[in-house]
Amino acid sequence: MSLRTRITDDMKSAMRAKEAARLGTIRLLLAAIKQKEVDDRVELDDAAITGVVEKLIKQRKDSIGQFEAAGRDDLVAAEQAELAVLLTYLPEQLSTAEVETAVADAITESGASSVKDMGKVMALLKARLAGRADMAQVSALIKARLAG
Repeated sequence: MSLRTRITDDMKSAMRAKEAARLGTIRLLLAAIKQKEVDDRVELDDAAITGVVEKLIKQRKDSIGQFEAAGRDDLVAAEQAELAVLLTYLPEQLSTAEVETAVADAITESGASSVKDMGKVMALLKARLAGRADMAQVSALIKARLAG
């Protein structure tokens, strides 16, 4: 089953169950997917849809941080609920050990020796770990390995 089909089916089940918050988040996701398709004039595959989901997740995390700083617990709860729904559409996340192994392999494979070579390593890992690891965490790991 494609990711788009799964999202559409989840929207229908949320409608039947009258889960307003979940339904709103799924509709938001479908609107973002449709917008990306219209902007790029293509039909998105599962990998591209995962990219849209990751972008929305990043936005939610940023919003949560800002709302916490402002003391808006009501908005934090709403954003966390949306985040929980969006996370269900990502592939299974890799463990920290698996990410560290992938980073070490990519550094060896690319022949990177300093922080200047970080772009080469990120290019290798972006394709391999897309949707399965937090790329900010991966970037920090690469920087730590190459600096040390």
